[in-house]
Amino acid sequence: MPSLSAAPRLVATDLDGTALRTDGTVSSRTAAAFADVERTGAMLVFVTGRPPRWMSVVADAVRHRGLAICANGALVYDLHTERIVESHLIEPDVLGEVVAQLRANVPELAFSVEYEGGFAHESDFRLGGMDSKAVAGLRVGASTLTSRPCAKLLALHPEMDPDSLHDAVQDLVGHLVTATHSSGRALIEMSAQGVTKASALAALSTRNGIKPDEVIAFGDMPNDLPMLAWAGTSYAVANAHPDVLAAVDHVTAANDEDGVALVLENLYR
Repeated sequence: MPSLSAAPRLVATDLDGTALRTDGTVSSRTAAAFADVERTGAMLVFVTGRPPRWMSVVADAVRHRGLAICANGALVYDLHTERIVESHLIEPDVLGEVVAQLRANVPELAFSVEYEGGFAHESDFRLGGMDSKAVAGLRVGASTLTSRPCAKLLALHPEMDPDSLHDAVQDLVGHLVTATHSSGRALIEMSAQGVTKASALAALSTRNGIKPDEVIAFGDMPNDLPMLAWAGTSYAVANAHPDVLAAVDHVTAANDEDGVALVLENLYR
């Protein structure tokens, strides 16, 4: 395990595929490692593509420790109070233009949106993740979908390769929104222009007088790349996307082997 001259002042970690196990749970070992971080006075920040409505299980598992940067940087969520404390939204005029451009140029796309306080989707948008296991969101038409500001716009294709779809979306609307992907499906996640996990983490760190070289970050998918590039020390879990494995300083064990906890135990215990 690489050694650092001092334990970082801020730990930033992705959740799904990184700190969480494949079944979506927080292992007891990982929860204990997170407790060690906060016990030393360091800041613990979960930096995730998840919306706040998916955070209650994580909040309970970590005993409501830390802050969460949700929706790839669009929302900052206080796990202690379970409240959104900061937001960076896509405005309706931009939202409408993005949907129109993508629908005209990439056949078979279906759309959904994450609002600050809810979720809506078109009827042909195939739900995944936690939403596939329960009745989730409102089924609405495109005009209703884009009628108010949202934290994240999602575009799903039934069969394209995720990296190829991302490239197409970037070419078409990259000047209007920030696009990435993280699910393994052909599902592109779009935030307001310039909003990433890194932008939100950098702003939070600046407010707390923390420099990039005092931050350690963990991730597994392309939406983690800006954060991993910004942090002074970056780790991928062994199961990470090839682009992430190629970009980081270090690689730890896979998510199902408590790779994040392994590093934190060496630093904070």
